[in-house]
Amino acid sequence: MTRIRRGYIARRRRTKIRLFASTFRGTHSRLTRTTIQQKMRALVSAHRDRGRQKRNFRRLWITRINAAIREIGVSYSYSRAIHDLYKGRLLLNRKILAQIAISNRNCLYMISNKIMKIK
Repeated sequence: MTRIRRGYIARRRRTKIRLFASTFRGTHSRLTRTTIQQKMRALVSAHRDRGRQKRNFRRLWITRINAAIREIGVSYSYSRAIHDLYKGRLLLNRKILAQIAISNRNCLYMISNKIMKIK
């Protein structure tokens, strides 16, 4: 019986998986079965953590804004400030407000004064 030469398709698929997992450590980058499992796990983690990252950044921005606002005003809180921003139609999102709070406190002070005048 003659020897049958296998095609290149399976090898190409395994090579593609190995290229994805080339940065994994030990067996996870060498053996095909574990590489496939680690790839699936990595993709699941990446998908889950994209949502988590958005949540974490929003929490960070809120914390920064709250700290800066409480420094400026004595009895002023984050929730009151955001409520007054919306009431005064000053459309600034939390990311921009947090950057202002870090880089330019005077500007945040001016914004809070404008909010107070609108009330």
